[in-house]
Amino acid sequence: MATFAKPESALKRAEELINVGQKQEALQALHDLITSRRYRAWTKTHERIMFKYVELCVDMRRGRFAKDGLIQYRSVCQQVNISSLEEMIKHFMHLATERAELARSQAQALEEALNVEDLEADKRPEDLMLSYVSGEKGKDRSDRELVTPWFKFLWETYRTVLEILRNNSKLEALYAMTAHRAFQFCKQYKRTTELRLLCEIIRNHLANLNKFRDQRDRPDLSAPESLQLYLDTRIEQLKVSTELGLWQEAFRSIEDIYGLMCMVKKTPKPSLMVAYYGKLTEIFWMSSNHLYHAYAWLKLFFLQKSFNKNLSQKDLQLIASSVVLAALSVSPYDKLYGASHLELENEKERSLRVANLIGFDVEPRSEKKEVLSRSSILSELVSRGVMVCVTQEVKDLYHLLEHEFLPLDLALKVQPLLNKISKLGGKLSSAASVPEVQLSQYVPALEKLATLRLLQQVSQVYQTIQIGNLSKMIPFFDLAAIEKISVDAVRHNFVAIKVDHLNGSVLFGKQSIEAEGLRDHLSLFAESLSEARLLIYPPAKKVAKLGDALSNLAEIVEKEHKRLLARKSIIEKRKEEQERLLLEKERVEESKRREHQKMTEEAEQKRVSAELEQRRSQRILKEIEDRELEEAQAMLQEAEKRSKRKKKPVLDGEKMTKKDIMELALHEQLRERQEMEKKWQKFAKIMDYLERAKSEEAAPLIESAFQRQIAEEATLHEREQQQEIELSRQRHAGDLVEKRRLGRMLENERIFQERLVSCREAEFNSMKQERQERINQIIQTRKQVRDTRRKLIFFLQKEEEQQKRLQEEEDARKHEEAEKRKREEADRKAKLDAIAEKQRQRELELEEKKRLEREEVLGKYMPVSLDPSTVGRPSEAGATTPAATAAAPTPGKFVPRFRREKIDVAGQAPPPETDRWSSGGRRDERNSFGGGSRTSWSSSRRN
Repeated sequence: MATFAKPESALKRAEELINVGQKQEALQALHDLITSRRYRAWTKTHERIMFKYVELCVDMRRGRFAKDGLIQYRSVCQQVNISSLEEMIKHFMHLATERAELARSQAQALEEALNVEDLEADKRPEDLMLSYVSGEKGKDRSDRELVTPWFKFLWETYRTVLEILRNNSKLEALYAMTAHRAFQFCKQYKRTTELRLLCEIIRNHLANLNKFRDQRDRPDLSAPESLQLYLDTRIEQLKVSTELGLWQEAFRSIEDIYGLMCMVKKTPKPSLMVAYYGKLTEIFWMSSNHLYHAYAWLKLFFLQKSFNKNLSQKDLQLIASSVVLAALSVSPYDKLYGASHLELENEKERSLRVANLIGFDVEPRSEKKEVLSRSSILSELVSRGVMVCVTQEVKDLYHLLEHEFLPLDLALKVQPLLNKISKLGGKLSSAASVPEVQLSQYVPALEKLATLRLLQQVSQVYQTIQIGNLSKMIPFFDLAAIEKISVDAVRHNFVAIKVDHLNGSVLFGKQSIEAEGLRDHLSLFAESLSEARLLIYPPAKKVAKLGDALSNLAEIVEKEHKRLLARKSIIEKRKEEQERLLLEKERVEESKRREHQKMTEEAEQKRVSAELEQRRSQRILKEIEDRELEEAQAMLQEAEKRSKRKKKPVLDGEKMTKKDIMELALHEQLRERQEMEKKWQKFAKIMDYLERAKSEEAAPLIESAFQRQIAEEATLHEREQQQEIELSRQRHAGDLVEKRRLGRMLENERIFQERLVSCREAEFNSMKQERQERINQIIQTRKQVRDTRRKLIFFLQKEEEQQKRLQEEEDARKHEEAEKRKREEADRKAKLDAIAEKQRQRELELEEKKRLEREEVLGKYMPVSLDPSTVGRPSEAGATTPAATAAAPTPGKFVPRFRREKIDVAGQAPPPETDRWSSGGRRDERNSFGGGSRTSWSSSRRN
């Protein structure tokens, strides 16, 4: 195992080994560094080392090494930098996926290269013989050699990542993403075995998580984000299982979702429930559980109707029709008739289990569960208004099969409805969980139901019927299929039929006395007779005598009822008070317990942190002391080694302290450095003398060698010049001879050239003409297209102008209408204002008139000074009469106009006024006030 002083040294060593082709040694070196206990503190260098380590593992397909390294790296950066681990795992999966896709593309390219017509031209005889002997095609071999190893490594990568992230609450999203990618891998490459194993792995992870939930860094399923991630993973598992046809695994996925929600006691979102019930319908249909399939469709219908605001009427009609047809497809008889007790118990447990899955009650209570049956779901369809949303064909079919009694032509009337229903269906635009609904899948079950209904109704009417007549009544099946359906119905005690092939007849026998139809026939007959008698002879109404006997019974009952209600309310209040006190007590105890637990946890945390800090400080001090001791020992050993070469100093490491050793070592190092510097200076001086002497001795020798080299090079140059001239002359003579030899072929060359030019010119002209014709054709075609486009554009512009003009006219009309309404509103408002002004003027006039009348009355009854002695005396002879007083009013006193008019017109004084303090005066005053006000009010009303 290699040891490195620093992690950078290991990374550098690995790169050097990779450059020389030793990848295994580089991987081993990095693996030793990562798994070493010496480097446990995370640094950026560790991240670079892990990137290189992961790349090597992927390149060499070392899954075990990658798993060990990632587990060690998780322990290093779990509490420091968890995002680094996330990036590392993403990089690891990216590299594995990329290499797998590359291998697949190479295999496809190899297959395309081998897909040629002439096999002998592309393969060796040995390869052909091997392929025929082994029976293996080229694609299979290429997949086995190239693709399969990388796909195995990719699958191992997904398993490794899931195993590393299974209990990490900080990387739940990455765990979910890895699971989704693993599901897509299984779906893309049709890996059913791996999908089963993957589902089991995820299931075990959840079980362990629930088992060891108190451990540190475990995901909390009660958190909404964590729960949503786990549910999304299970929903993806369910979808992939159904798409690959693994229906048993899909049902287990349904149970996983239900178990997860029961674990956290929370109902999921409606969108998730829609996907849940959508897949549940497929699972029950594939398992031929039509009753559970119908209940799942019913749940899905209510969810879509309640929460899908974008659901169109057509889609709602299709879903409702599917619900009704699924309910009708359920067998009308009990398939467990005659089963053993053990089978009945197993079926009961299974029904309860499936009922929980369909009802999705996270807190199941068996006493509140309803029995799932065909009659109950049909009654629920009618009571909850599902029949209102279905198509007319489905309504008619339901009415015929469930409410009509047509023994002879039931099947003939059902057949055209089934033909219409088989054509209904299609893709749903507003229901994402159910992309497509096909009603034709229910037609075989409905045909069987119609056959059973017809047999049931015919058995109630006939005792014997010919086989040919019965076959004509049922156009869906042949005689063999009808006989098979009849045998199944007889076995489950639905009808009593015997087929006599010798006479060609069908016998409908009577049911036993214990049968459900004959069990209470006498009581039913008696009830029918009693109803008929009541219709013929209605009973006379009798006068109740109980009221005479108990006259105060109603009061007693009312009082007793009130007393019971009061007692009940008192009991309920006492119960509520006790429950409130109990809850309050529990709340106080719980708060105290939490506070105590919190204080205990805080004290424990403080104690643990203090202990950790103390241990850390002790460890640091111990490390410092150990390091100082090691340095002192090393320095002492170094001093001893140096002392061996010279005079050995007297050293005693046990008696001397570290400070003495360090001073001695420093002194020895300084002395050695000075001696070494003196040696180098002396050696440099000697080398300078030697170099100078060598230069002085070598100078004349170098000059003579240079002159000799110049003379030799001149002689060599002259000789090479003479050789070049001779060679040029020889080449020229040879070229002249070759020219004379080739000159005889000039005429043939010219003739060949002219013929070749003429041929190419003719070919060029023909090609030019063809090109010109093609260009003309293209120009003509483009001209036609351009004309058509222009016409279309002109037409569209005209249409747009017309639409715009119509829109402008419409806007102008609306604007005129708005202006007209505004003017009418303004006129109406002005009229109302004028009327209000007139009313205000009239009110002011009335107020002024009332004010004047009030002043008149007040002026009439102005207080005068009275002498008590004169009150009640007869008037004297010379005194003024009341008439004269009225005729000649006192100056300054107000006289009403009507009194003045009466005096002027009649010439007669008004009657004398009575004393206003008398009773008559008061009555007159009241009459005057009342009369005046009534007169004013009457005049204002007339105005």
